[in-house]
Amino acid sequence: MAKKTENTTTQTTELPKDPNITTVALDEPIEIRGNRFTSIDIRKPTTGALRKLSLARVIELDVDSLFTLIPRVSSPALTEKELSVLSPADFVSLSTAVVSFFASTSAKEKAGLE
Repeated sequence: MAKKTENTTTQTTELPKDPNITTVALDEPIEIRGNRFTSIDIRKPTTGALRKLSLARVIELDVDSLFTLIPRVSSPALTEKELSVLSPADFVSLSTAVVSFFASTSAKEKAGLE
């Protein structure tokens, strides 16, 4: 779950990990619509989220393609302006989280990702 930092005390209950969501910790927190976030959730893209995109370009980490796709699968949904101010390291982290959903379970197991 994306983390928003606040000055309130919250109790966290561990929920079972959803295999269709990856939480990406940001090296540099980002302000989104007045709230400061230290992580962003990336949902597994559906076919609809991939409409009008070249899958090959997404897998190649093409920046323009990812500027289209990441807002469709991120929570909170990032705008192009918010994406453009991310550090390169954070953008690559979000991008690789998206692309990791395209690997099969067996390939992830072989790579030690599952």
